[in-house]
Amino acid sequence: MNLHVESTGSGPPLVVLHGWAMHSGLWAPVLPRLASRFRVHLVDLPGHGLSPPLAPMTLAGTAAAVAGHFASLSEPPTVLGWSLGGTVALQWALDRPDAVAKLVLVGTTPCFVAREDWPHAISGETLRRFGDELAVSYRSTLQRFVTLQLQGSEHAREILGQMRTQLFARGVPSRQNLEDALDLLAAIDVRDRVGAITQPVLVIAGERDTLVPAAAGAWLAAALPAGRLASIAGAAHAPFLSHPEAFFAAAEVFCDGR
Repeated sequence: MNLHVESTGSGPPLVVLHGWAMHSGLWAPVLPRLASRFRVHLVDLPGHGLSPPLAPMTLAGTAAAVAGHFASLSEPPTVLGWSLGGTVALQWALDRPDAVAKLVLVGTTPCFVAREDWPHAISGETLRRFGDELAVSYRSTLQRFVTLQLQGSEHAREILGQMRTQLFARGVPSRQNLEDALDLLAAIDVRDRVGAITQPVLVIAGERDTLVPAAAGAWLAAALPAGRLASIAGAAHAPFLSHPEAFFAAAEVFCDGR
């Protein structure tokens, strides 16, 4: 699959994966610092940004498309995934364990929708409502989704304008692609498999995250054999934007092996 990928910087490889309805341009505020340490590969996931859709859109298929693009790298990359991108990173590590060196997972959950045995998530009803609203007015629905990601965060107003500006910077995403990606989110549940991931993993959780509660990140870090948790006080779903210094303090120590 011909994914849209932009690469910059020098150093060991770092593959960066964004969340639902976004694109890799979202990482612009933190890119200079990332690129000072890594050869950064910014990916538009299938059906997002400038990448074509995947049919059918599944977690395994999405992870395979990303993994295939980087199969020729001279060394396994560290993968930095946010939200949906973090779950894609988990799947990549499960399917091709020798092809991933480390994982940094931000606002990531092994199961996106609440279930009887999984309270650390949004309700299926909330996710279905987003799908219904996409059919009516998906521009305003996406803008509301961005607002939800920052709900409760310190610096929310400042970051909200930045994210809304980026939202349509690569065109208006296809409603069908977004609906397919929502279905993908609703189906995600890798809780019974994450114990097989042996790579070092840093889970970064915003303590005020309403989309992926901090308890989900804590569960994930504990379930991973080499997992480590970093909770960021005052942050919601996008701590790398709202609290970049705290984000880098955790990520750089981890990536340096300290």
